[in-house]
Amino acid sequence: MEEFGLKSTKCGLEAAGVKKVKQAFWNLTATELTEIAVRENEGHLTDTGALMCDTGKFTGRSPQDRFIVKDELTEKEVWWGKINKPISPESFDRIYAKMIGYLEDKKVYVRDAYAGADTSHQLKLRVVNTMAWHNLFCYNMFINPPDYKLEDFVPNFTIIACPEFEADPETDGVRQTNFAILNMTKRMILIGGTAYSGEMKKGIFSVLNFLLPTKDKVLPMHCSANMGIEEHDTAIFFGLSGTGKTTLSADPNRLLIGDDEHGWTKTNVFNFEGGCYAKVIDLTEENEPDIWNAIKYGAILENTRFIPNTRTVDFSNTEVTENTRVSYPIDHIRNTVKPSIGGVPKNIFFLTCDAFGVMPPIMRLTKGQTMYHFISGYTSKVAGTEAGVTEPQPVFSACFGAPFMPLHPTRYAELLGQKMEENEVNVWLVNTGWTGGPYGVGSRIRLKYTRAMITAALSGVLDNVGYRNHSIFGAEMPTTCPGVPNEILSPKETWQNDKAFYEKANQLADKFKANFDQFREFANDEILSGEPQPNLAFVEESTL
Repeated sequence: MEEFGLKSTKCGLEAAGVKKVKQAFWNLTATELTEIAVRENEGHLTDTGALMCDTGKFTGRSPQDRFIVKDELTEKEVWWGKINKPISPESFDRIYAKMIGYLEDKKVYVRDAYAGADTSHQLKLRVVNTMAWHNLFCYNMFINPPDYKLEDFVPNFTIIACPEFEADPETDGVRQTNFAILNMTKRMILIGGTAYSGEMKKGIFSVLNFLLPTKDKVLPMHCSANMGIEEHDTAIFFGLSGTGKTTLSADPNRLLIGDDEHGWTKTNVFNFEGGCYAKVIDLTEENEPDIWNAIKYGAILENTRFIPNTRTVDFSNTEVTENTRVSYPIDHIRNTVKPSIGGVPKNIFFLTCDAFGVMPPIMRLTKGQTMYHFISGYTSKVAGTEAGVTEPQPVFSACFGAPFMPLHPTRYAELLGQKMEENEVNVWLVNTGWTGGPYGVGSRIRLKYTRAMITAALSGVLDNVGYRNHSIFGAEMPTTCPGVPNEILSPKETWQNDKAFYEKANQLADKFKANFDQFREFANDEILSGEPQPNLAFVEESTL
């Protein structure tokens, strides 16, 4: 076996059971990996220097093919069901042995990295890839140790990602040929049959969502986070893909902590990652200048296409998928926090992409409403985020990240409640979805209005305006906000027909209640007080 690059002297590939490969390239630089990817026809350079690659058959995560090994460690801890699918240790071992055999005559790219900016709660990762651009993705998305730390690096979690290797559903205990399997006991993730790079980052996120609450009492969060430049006030933004976490946290007037995954300790909020993974469908420099300018040499574009006869990316092109993405190191963003750690949050934003068009663009939540909406995690899946999703679909995802949460949602909700009791926090629910009607009738709320509302909340302006209650969702809607037309602050006023609005709002309230039935027996009176109440009489909002 030939090995190149900066390799640990204390722990080689054999620690992961990989005893024989053709060549192993250790901890290559972004430049080296980009050059190899182009040379091996894994991708093409754009006119900004970014590497453009395709993920093949899978252009999003495949949640139905993500498994957790069910053993003594996980059997009683994991919330088993449609999201957390069990697989036996024997099936894991069988697939693992086949993968190791498959790698014997292959080139691999090995990266040692960290997950977690807070050194007290950090995973030491080793990633083994068969594709150079996948290893570059890990260079971007995880935290890279200095060279002197690599010399004696000993990992405590390993990812083996081999897109070309496929499992046998008839013998391997999986649903189809692609898979992502988490083994908490052996501290390993196996990924095969898919080249979608997001499976690696979300696999580690799921691991941290298992380990941190159970071992360290740290709240893991599917959120972005930023900090005020002068006052250093931290804000966090919960939400699923497509709700605006990356876009809204990349604020030129604030310092970015991270765009997707964080932990909340007694004293801080820290980023799990070293980079950002943003959607780029219809990206423009005017609307999202920070992301636009981050797409340069070292960044990776996924499933985008060129304007014909150029090397310029056509961000409006959906030929492959609407889930076009860019991965880049966090230092491609101009204003960032180094290290990626902030204080406890002063403001929390729940982002939802409401396809019904009845949620206000911003409303202030009580503690009970906060807990209720956190456990509910309402949004709409945006087209292309997952395989098979072609248009927005209303969904409920507990903790705004159920696909990545191995524990029961109430475990995370209880931790959030503790954090709220220990700290003074304003909580806002922000609708980045539709107004003036549901999807297909209304229009998407303008980004500049959402930015203005969040800026007003962060600056305290919304502390000094009037509010009125939404007659169904109960929460407080501001009557005015700088830079935002007053009429869009109450969603009913944007509809042409009041009765149609209330009928649709009642439908959504009923969906909230039906979804919450699975948690109702665990909820106290304060949480249940935050539940929306259908208004069959079409009562108007009351003014405070």
